[in-house]
Amino acid sequence: MKSRKALAIAGVVLALAMVAQVATAQTKWASGVRIVFFPGGPQGGVFAVNVYNGAKQAEADLGVHVDYVWSDWDPQKMIQQFQEAVATRPDGICIMGHPGDAAFDALIDQAEAKGIIVTSQNTTLDKAEAKYSPNGFGYVGAENYSAGHALGAEALKRSGLKKGDRAMVWGLLSQPARGERTKGVIDAFKEGGLIVDYLDIDSATNADPVAGVPTFAGYVSSHPDVKMVVTDHGGLTATAETYLKAAGKKPGDIYLAGFDLSPATITAIRGGWTDLVIDQQEWLQGYLPILQICLSKVYGFSGLHINTGAGFVDKSNVEFVAPLAQKNIR
Repeated sequence: MKSRKALAIAGVVLALAMVAQVATAQTKWASGVRIVFFPGGPQGGVFAVNVYNGAKQAEADLGVHVDYVWSDWDPQKMIQQFQEAVATRPDGICIMGHPGDAAFDALIDQAEAKGIIVTSQNTTLDKAEAKYSPNGFGYVGAENYSAGHALGAEALKRSGLKKGDRAMVWGLLSQPARGERTKGVIDAFKEGGLIVDYLDIDSATNADPVAGVPTFAGYVSSHPDVKMVVTDHGGLTATAETYLKAAGKKPGDIYLAGFDLSPATITAIRGGWTDLVIDQQEWLQGYLPILQICLSKVYGFSGLHINTGAGFVDKSNVEFVAPLAQKNIR
């Protein structure tokens, strides 16, 4: 017969094994769920890679199976890919809301009718969210108009520009929902009395920001009095140093503000090329939508609306977030 000490040790080992099993089960509690996820941009592209990294971490933590769809930030491609995703009958689809309610809602109706949980990240789909929130339709991302207005107002205050000075906003007014952020920047500048020139980001530059170098250089050449530029696109913000050098400008010649952190943007802030960035914490736009689908599928939770974009980064605090940006987390 085993001694009491041996039995006690065996009991402890068994208890630890049971705790480990429970912990493993809790960590992989969504292992039966299958999701299609849209990181938004090109594979490996600025911003989209951070979103993807967040989604991959959620996939690992929850045990869920995720298929990834890359869209080059093209709303038409997103619509087509969403239809293809619905045909595969996953448990849920995490979409970028760039095409807007008018283009998306009928397709979302079809997906929901098949029992597919849909949620969005980066750009809101207000009507779809209101309709399907009880089913798990949530939102993770910045509030686009307020984020744009906040960046415009903060850049105006910090730059010291005055009424009558010229600013250029390079954005996406052509995309109704996504363009709200651009509109917020423009409104803040106009409220401050600036002369505002607007350039729409063309499809080539949207997919590959380096393609916009001639556009930027041409604009600066024809508007030598421009004192402020805002790039409303994480990929363009990351390319700021390249744009300014192509236009023959030095750090500080033009106050440049934009959206979203990346390793290249961190370098540009350190070098004085980029003055101010608003960070919408895109890694969370990958992790939390995956979690949302799993919470709704497994536990029946309704949609959560989460604002990830409020903080500013400049030279004064860039070193705090730089290590995480290098890992494509911030």
